Parts: sequence; structure tokens; C-alpha cells
Amino acid sequence: QVQLVESGGGLVQTGGSLRLSCAASRRAFSNYAMGWFRQASGKEREFLAAITWNGGRTYYADSVKGRFTISRDNSENTVYLQMNSLKPEDTAVYYCAKTQRRSTTSSSLRDYDYWGQGTQVTVSS
Repeated sequence: QVQLVESGGGLVQTGGSLRLSCAASRRAFSNYAMGWFRQASGKEREFLAAITWNGGRTYYADSVKGRFTISRDNSENTVYLQMNSLKPEDTAVYYCAKTQRRSTTSSSLRDYDYWGQGTQVTVSS
């Protein structure tokens, strides 16, 4: 079993930046592709970004492309989401998740088998 713990959320002004971290409990983390999602109040969970097991390939939702960057450090069992030029509509709970495959960059929630508890990001106008 893999436990994922997100951190780095908080309150930021429009145009600001935050860096989210997701720490995994097992070394096996490095064998799997990872993703970031978010869920705003009253809305469905939304895909943001994914990264393959070695960081060789990434994929982004159009809503965050050019503003968010996903990366990983397998030596630290951690995946990151750097968020720049934040907007009020980015306000949501942000989740990291693990897939069961190495080389996918899937945007489908069904391809992710473990999820963190989420971290709140609030962007004030």
C-alpha cells in the first residue's frame, strides 16, 4: 500500500505562486507515473498534470498549460506541482495520485489507484 501526503497549499493573491509537494511512503513510488488533480467546491475532480515514472514525459490540461509544472524527485519519493500566475478560479483542493503503470500520462481518474488527502489552495482576487 502506498500513502501519499500533499503539502504546500495555502492562501495566495492573484498572480502569485505556490509549490505543492506530494510525498509517497514507499520506494516503489519511483516505478509509477503520477498525477495532480483538483476539486473546487461543488465541482467534479479535474485532471491537471501527469508525469511518467522517470519524468521523461509530462502532460497538462489546457487550463493550466504554461502556468503549472509537474516534476518529481525519485530519490525523495516526491512529486511536485509548481503553480505560477495563479487565478481565483484555481481555488480548490489539490490532490496527487498514483497510477499502476510507469509510462502513462493519463487524464482519467480511473487510471489512478491511490490518492492523497488533498491540500487547500485559495487564490484571492
